[in-house]
Amino acid sequence: MADPDREVGELVGRLAEPGELEPAERRRLLGRLAQTLSEGAKRARQNGAGRGRWLADVFLNIAPRIPIRDLHTLSEHHHGLTGEQLADDLVRTAQRGTMTVGALGGALAAAEFAAPPLLLSAPAQLVAETIVVAAIEVKLLAELHEVYGVRVDGTGTQRAIVFASAWAKQRGIDPLAPASVSLALGAATKTAVRNRLMRTLGRHLTTFGPFLTGAVAGGALNRMATKKLAQAVRDDLRVKLPPAASRPEVEPG
Repeated sequence: MADPDREVGELVGRLAEPGELEPAERRRLLGRLAQTLSEGAKRARQNGAGRGRWLADVFLNIAPRIPIRDLHTLSEHHHGLTGEQLADDLVRTAQRGTMTVGALGGALAAAEFAAPPLLLSAPAQLVAETIVVAAIEVKLLAELHEVYGVRVDGTGTQRAIVFASAWAKQRGIDPLAPASVSLALGAATKTAVRNRLMRTLGRHLTTFGPFLTGAVAGGALNRMATKKLAQAVRDDLRVKLPPAASRPEVEPG
């Protein structure tokens, strides 16, 4: 593979998009992502890297490739909605996305629970599910900032890292905080992202179970976690709203 990071980024991007994918195509993409991540994990182990550190490195490398829509595009994609109604719709869409990924990952894990020879490949599938869910939630967090007019300065890569850091803390960003971008680029952010990813991975371990119990658990747990994140971020952003005169407006199409 000439550029495995690029392939991981492209696969995660497709799986994190809000549009509907056929179940067979979603399974194929998730399986390919799991395979690519498994190859990367083997290389990391050979280099002495722990799973948590490697997982954080992978996610922070692909974070700048997560497509973040601006306010005008968001409104266009959500039937002209603005304000709180647009935020509600974004949250519902993200919940459906993480629920679908969780149910699919849970179903795969349940199938492997019934087929012990395949069990060794299950962790890679759970890692793939974890990264896709994280990408969906980072995308949601970033786009909620667009809706509430809370802008983050910096390059595309810097902004992606800031949003990943906010996701790790499960909080909205204070754009007036001094050195918020430079702080987000530090070692503490990688540690926070690693810990959050490992907690998410731990949650996905509950998807191991016979028959459809894994699918039900995976979907429900992801949906609740995304809802909790969205509520915390929205509460933060409402407090940090800019004055009405400086808030972004969506021009009529």
